[in-house]
Amino acid sequence: MPEEVLFETERSMERSEIASYLRTVADRLDAGESVGLEAGDQQVTLDPPARPTFEVKAERETNGGPDELSVEFELEWDEGESGAGGGGRLSIE
Repeated sequence: MPEEVLFETERSMERSEIASYLRTVADRLDAGESVGLEAGDQQVTLDPPARPTFEVKAERETNGGPDELSVEFELEWDEGESGAGGGGRLSIE
C-alpha cells in the first residue's frame, strides 16, 4: 500500500527535550484531544480515536559502520475508524 508522509522532522535533541515532547503528546492523548505537529512550514493535526493500535519497536541497524540503535513509538488507526486492540500486554520500564 502506498504511503503518504504528512509530516516528518528529525534532529538531535537533549533527552529532557524529547521527554517534554512525549509528555505533551501523552497529556493530549489522555485528555482525548487532537495532536498538532508543526516544524518550519510543515504542520498537521491528528485526532487519534479512543483505541488506536500502539506499536513499540526496538531496532539495530548494521550498515558497515557503527551499529545504529533506535526505538520507535507508533500510533496507528484507520481513517474514520474508532481503533482496534490486539497483541499482548505492554510493559515499559
